[in-house]
Amino acid sequence: MNDMKTLMTFRLGGLFPALAIGAGLFAAILDSSAQSGQDIRFFRIAGPAATRITALRPDGTVVWSNALTGTNYTVQTSTSLGGVSNWVDYVQIPVINRVNTNRLVDPSAPSGMALIPAGSFTIGDNLDGDSFALPLHSVYVSAFYMDNYDVTEALWQQVYNWAINHGYNFDYPGSVPGSAYSSYSKGVNYPVVIVDWYDTVKWCNARSEKEGKTPAYYTSAAQTTVYRTGEVNVDNNSVKWSSGYRLPTEAEWEKAARGGASGQRFPWGNTISESQANYYSSSSSYSYDLSNTGYNPTFTNGNIYSSPVGYFAPNRYGLYDMAGNVWQWCWDWSGSYGSASQTDPHGATSGSYRLYRGGSCSYYAFGCRTAKRSTHTPADYGYFGIGFRSILPQGQ
Repeated sequence: MNDMKTLMTFRLGGLFPALAIGAGLFAAILDSSAQSGQDIRFFRIAGPAATRITALRPDGTVVWSNALTGTNYTVQTSTSLGGVSNWVDYVQIPVINRVNTNRLVDPSAPSGMALIPAGSFTIGDNLDGDSFALPLHSVYVSAFYMDNYDVTEALWQQVYNWAINHGYNFDYPGSVPGSAYSSYSKGVNYPVVIVDWYDTVKWCNARSEKEGKTPAYYTSAAQTTVYRTGEVNVDNNSVKWSSGYRLPTEAEWEKAARGGASGQRFPWGNTISESQANYYSSSSSYSYDLSNTGYNPTFTNGNIYSSPVGYFAPNRYGLYDMAGNVWQWCWDWSGSYGSASQTDPHGATSGSYRLYRGGSCSYYAFGCRTAKRSTHTPADYGYFGIGFRSILPQGQ
């Protein structure tokens, strides 16, 4: 595989001048969060033939040429060029034109969100005999923004308070002080729990309306009545997919969680330890679990074991807790995978169970695998183990 190298420099929240060094390698200085601080990244485009970057735009878009049509190229990233350069995949780009325009970073992403660049990845894995994660197949996902963190108690409460005064009602008030489930509250910077699937969908609509955006979810395919009350099993035809906040599809979730890498158990590699995620460790149960203390001792507090958002390192897209802490509701009904390549799939058209992803503080390492698919009825609130995060289509 021939790799060409061009250098450019960005900074999220403020842009440095673009800088080109040779042909094919570019660098970005990402200042995406208070927790991570400044993150210097280098990127390169790798593929079956040499390419040339012809433009580096201030909005994080790269224009590159000389690509072979009908092939795949991979943008890779590294935190160092001197000494040992640890290049890892960032996004795979199917090529249909010799000249390509791809937005790879965003210096002005919505507050608290990260750009997940458009591209392909291989969904599922065949590492541990999990038939529900098979067959492996290619999925192309359009660009979108995702919350850097699980929705916190603070953010939940802000939107919830607005919503109940604007025609919304919820099955559960969430794990916040003053609610019937306040005993599950850990603090404003912890993931909200005690929310079922219906709650999270309505909450996303309320967040959209509160910010003056067009809501995503409606009570019928006519898309005239905004979903604000009751337990409505909103179907795929009742969603404005390019509007407002919404739950990620499981394809969007898995692409985001992987951070550009396919074929690994976890966002960072094939083993897991308590320094990387909050989960129930047992090395005697799983050989790839490097810890063996049960509940993470750092967060043991009575019968609640969640950790504050942003405690562990983010993945390559700047997303935190994509393995462990709390499960995250996704949009899709549970259904078997097909083997054909897909573009922006929305999952099964009906079902009895909705999918959630990511593992939790009370679940084994097996549940933290990026390909792990778990299900609950949409009315199940999961006690302290299930939360969510929202996404926003690009251009919103």
